Amino acid sequence: MKVIKRDGVTTDFDRSKIFNAIKKANEAVEEDYQITDADIDAICDSIAGLHRKRLLVEDIQDMVEEKLMQMQKFELMKAYIIYRYERALVRKANTTDESILALIRNTNKDVMEENSNKNAHTAATQRDLIAGEVSKDLTNRILLPEHIAKAHREGAIHFHDADYFVQPIFNCCLINIKDMLENGTVMNGKMIESPKSFQVACTVVTQIIAAVASSQYGGQSVNVAHLGKYLRRTREKYERQCEEMFGDDVGEEQKRKFVDIRLRDELRAGVQTIQYQINTLMTTNGQSPFVTLFLYLDDNDPYIEENAMIIEEIIRQRYEGIKNEVGVYVTPAFPKLIYVLDENNCLKGGKYDYLTRLAVKCSAKRLYPDYISAKKMRENYEGNVFSPMGCRSFLAPWKDEDGNYKFEGRFNQGVVSVNLPQMGILSGGDEDKFWEIFEDRMQICYEALMCRHNALLGVTSDVSPIHWQYGAIARLGKGEKIDKYLYGGYSSISLGYIGLYELTKLVKGVSHTTPEGQEFAIKVMKALRDHCDKWKKETNIGFALYGTPAESLCYRFARIDKERFGTIKDVTDKGYYTNSYHVDVREKIDAFDKFRFESQFQKISSGGAISYAEIPNMQKNLTALEDVVHFIYDNIQYAEFNTKSDYCQVCGWDGEIVINDDNEWECPQCHNKDQRRMNVTRRTCGYLGENFWNVGKTKEIKARVLHL
Repeated sequence: MKVIKRDGVTTDFDRSKIFNAIKKANEAVEEDYQITDADIDAICDSIAGLHRKRLLVEDIQDMVEEKLMQMQKFELMKAYIIYRYERALVRKANTTDESILALIRNTNKDVMEENSNKNAHTAATQRDLIAGEVSKDLTNRILLPEHIAKAHREGAIHFHDADYFVQPIFNCCLINIKDMLENGTVMNGKMIESPKSFQVACTVVTQIIAAVASSQYGGQSVNVAHLGKYLRRTREKYERQCEEMFGDDVGEEQKRKFVDIRLRDELRAGVQTIQYQINTLMTTNGQSPFVTLFLYLDDNDPYIEENAMIIEEIIRQRYEGIKNEVGVYVTPAFPKLIYVLDENNCLKGGKYDYLTRLAVKCSAKRLYPDYISAKKMRENYEGNVFSPMGCRSFLAPWKDEDGNYKFEGRFNQGVVSVNLPQMGILSGGDEDKFWEIFEDRMQICYEALMCRHNALLGVTSDVSPIHWQYGAIARLGKGEKIDKYLYGGYSSISLGYIGLYELTKLVKGVSHTTPEGQEFAIKVMKALRDHCDKWKKETNIGFALYGTPAESLCYRFARIDKERFGTIKDVTDKGYYTNSYHVDVREKIDAFDKFRFESQFQKISSGGAISYAEIPNMQKNLTALEDVVHFIYDNIQYAEFNTKSDYCQVCGWDGEIVINDDNEWECPQCHNKDQRRMNVTRRTCGYLGENFWNVGKTKEIKARVLHL
């Protein structure tokens, strides 16, 4: 039997701790009110005899009090309660020592492996992780109401980013890069004026990205269309220089070739600056900036030709990759790329189809870019096309005082996710009971989200000048409060959800891809959305339904529920829950049917959504991949591809990574075992997400896998 402590750490059941606690209380009362050691043993035996997989430490203490009450030992029960209170005071004095020391000793595996983008062995990352442990401790003990903290520990909900909650910072954003480039910005007290050339603009963008990432904890996105203006400035500069240098001595065709060569050189250097700066910078949270580049060719853009050149160069360099420390070309984690499909490039004979074919070729080799359908997005967002914040969190349409839609310069306050399968388990398959539990859980989620919102109220612009004073979000004065941006739907605050497939199996006994299951799943999705809409109306805060909130949450919720409820077929037996509305990876469904089915859920989950499809042997199936991309444009808003491929970043081996005798992934060519430098995909599912530890916490397969 496992015991879940107040800080969420799991430990083995130890009856001696119960015995000693009662014994201490026993010694604090007069002899007439005491119980014998045999009585104490009996209480311990009754708890040990429960044979439950998982118990909260608070539940054990409640059971002790109940037993003492049944024995009518009220004075002793009072002494025991006082003992609990005194122990709580001791815990509140300091509960982070061991977790922090374990980080320094490199033994705190839960924290060290939580984010595969961070190298927890470096001093800079450890500094951030130590701060995170302090923040989580304060959040769970002091800042969150006890019932919300308990719901998080029990896996009923997940309060995201508790390791940053003590700081007055938010989740993710769309940088107003246009304003910052055109009107200048300030970093570290130094004025940065509007760039005069493309390469300088690229350098300024990377500086902005680094500064923004250091003062928030989620992803950020940049629309590269705003760089087109500066590429044209560069062309005009070279044209002037060419005219001044050669005059009438050189023909117009030669001048044009000269300008094109110089322009291409600067284009290549500028894009390389973005790629290498992002991958070599380290922010204050111990990792490269989590940034997404939005690649969109808008026919109404006066700089569309320049932007087509920029997008082509970005995709070309991503296809090539970036060299690691031994000179092998590997796939960089950042920036993530999102390519927008529209009438001009959706492989229907459009002017920019050549870019889409290049993007498809890049996806086949590097898995990026992902794809957004401008057609479907316009249907879902009042005719607008815009980037998610980071990977997949979308804003709702919002108009300024002039009636113009605005997306850049907006942000997400935070996220709380709900465990749908746990509600199904507790309902015992009774749909009426499920809806009762559902309403209770929605209330907890609302209260937790309001904690996230209230923590930002009263924050002044001084906490992050790059965001609030110098254009990334706003241009407030020093000391001015940010409150007005927390209301009216300007920013979002998100309700995430995990496990719609498993919930449907539990309540209806069928997958949500069946007619009966689909009807129930849609009903649940609409209920989630209705609550967000209701909360938004009641509070004037931008509540949003957020699909695919975090890959690691699929494992956390499943692990907690398996320990608590045991092995349940098609639910806890897999070791993971299916993310949000997604089809379970074990179902036999092709990419077209999967995208067609999941698109109906994306429309409801407008605060965040993405769908995945596994395409085998993508580099050998470019025509098939183009067919899927063409299908995306007409059928689903946002999608990406996975494939089955292994890759060693040390030696460049692209065959199958093997599991050695010690149950570790190992490159058969160079025998590298460092999982941070190895991309591993388990053949059964093709998953390419974060690295996760398995439940056993020993001899872990730290691979990018779905089936551990």
